Amino acid sequence: MTKASARTRNGASRAAAALAVSSLMALSGCGVAAYSPGISSAPAAAAAGHPQDGGQPAAVAASTKVRNPANGRLEAVVPEITRTVLLIGDSQSEPADGWPRQALAAAGYKVYFCGRGGTGFVSSNGSTGNYVDALLEGDWLLPSGTPALIVIQGGGNDAATGATDRQITGNAEKLIAELQARYPGTRMAMIGTLARGADHGGGRRSEVDALLGSVAAAHGLPFVSVGDWLTRYGLAKDLADAVHMNAAGRQSLGALLERRLRELGLDRKATPDTAPLLAAGTDATGAVQD
Repeated sequence: MTKASARTRNGASRAAAALAVSSLMALSGCGVAAYSPGISSAPAAAAAGHPQDGGQPAAVAASTKVRNPANGRLEAVVPEITRTVLLIGDSQSEPADGWPRQALAAAGYKVYFCGRGGTGFVSSNGSTGNYVDALLEGDWLLPSGTPALIVIQGGGNDAATGATDRQITGNAEKLIAELQARYPGTRMAMIGTLARGADHGGGRRSEVDALLGSVAAAHGLPFVSVGDWLTRYGLAKDLADAVHMNAAGRQSLGALLERRLRELGLDRKATPDTAPLLAAGTDATGAVQD
């Protein structure tokens, strides 16, 4: 084989591999794109990697699929799954600098996202089912192994499409049950529906936020209510449209959510074998980190 033909074959192989990965991401509705250097709102911790992560990027992407022998479903092989949060959500979480992603990255996690804009506990977007259907019918490619945390965000599209309390509650409970069966023992938390607040025009969005809080409480899950945050923190000025934030708003919400996650003890902690090193004075720039 000539050097030229070898280079051609190697180039074709690399292109095919790249296409396979991009196809996997497009079909699954899962994974995450790396933070773009051009996105000024991406927090330093997420763009450069959280100190606990030794400066590695917080973004996680799947490159290989495996079949789970317990349920026969295809799953994604995710690097460092035990340091990764599985984030389920809608268009608030989908952007690479979405505020839930920013908060989780700053709280010490790598982030693997499953979801699509326009979806919710009841709502679908035409190509991807609602959260439960997407999980059960393979629209999502769940990560293989055991993630450090599972976070479910949403409710806005259910508020907009007229989903009833009963529909939202029923599907939320089904989703929780499915995830607990797949990842027994993994901590799980919920984030509600971003809104202005019941007394400031929050309407159905604030109602759905409160409803999801009741579901979380019934299952003993930590819950972050965001149903009045736009008003409470003066962030309505940073809305890009009726419900989505501009870059500054996403960054502000990310910082607020990170603080709340830490208050709830949901930030990623150093592993026991690393704790003695930290106590002995090894700082975030040390060579040995969790």
